[in-house]
Amino acid sequence: MNFKIFIILIMLSAGISNLAAEQSNKEISFYTGVFDTIDKEGDDKTQLFGLEHRNPDLYRSTLLGKFAPVTGAFVTKKGSAYLYTGIEGKYKIGPLKIIPSFAPGLYEKGDGKDLGDVLEFKSEIKFGLDILEDSKLGYSYSHISNNDWGSTNPGTDNQTVTFSKNF
Repeated sequence: MNFKIFIILIMLSAGISNLAAEQSNKEISFYTGVFDTIDKEGDDKTQLFGLEHRNPDLYRSTLLGKFAPVTGAFVTKKGSAYLYTGIEGKYKIGPLKIIPSFAPGLYEKGDGKDLGDVLEFKSEIKFGLDILEDSKLGYSYSHISNNDWGSTNPGTDNQTVTFSKNF
């Protein structure tokens, strides 16, 4: 296993342990899906697994809606890893939640797709439904790109299914 991915997994595990020890309102999301969904060559498409953290107490109402920080990471089956932190909004239409987000982060290609730079930006739109008390199920579509700051900018589009639980 790539040493950098191992370090990221250790940091995430430590973060989850600290979250579990605190007696406050935390939301942890586990997600899986397809990395590089629209891969024309078909050689970079792979499965991804991720984890996200948010604190619902940090949502703030603004003129544009409710916003809060979000932090997360994912790894792919090809050893790529992405660690990010950013901001997300939350809008409700009946039982449906629409959650757009923007998160800059650090990308390590491993044996996967070369996105052109270490600094990458993730734009995402997520649709979620409350399925049980304090649990949500969602679908998201994201795009990761370096905004032409890197040597190349192929970008990647990803689709995931998310399970979130408040602790």
